[in-house]
Amino acid sequence: MSAASDLLTNYQHIIADLRLVTGDNGVFNVTVDGDLIYSKAQTGRHAEPGEVLDLFTDLMGSDVPRCGEE
Repeated sequence: MSAASDLLTNYQHIIADLRLVTGDNGVFNVTVDGDLIYSKAQTGRHAEPGEVLDLFTDLMGSDVPRCGEE
């Protein structure tokens, strides 16, 4: 599953806007409210399946339920 699909499947009830922006040289950065939560350039690799979702979940905190958990 892709990072965008993971996020929308689990947090569509709180995500107002999700944008995929292309970049040069395989850029893959994920920012939330202006904060970088994942960068392929920093890690030297593409995100593992579920990794971006886990980072987003950590950022949102345990008090924000996933879809279907409300």
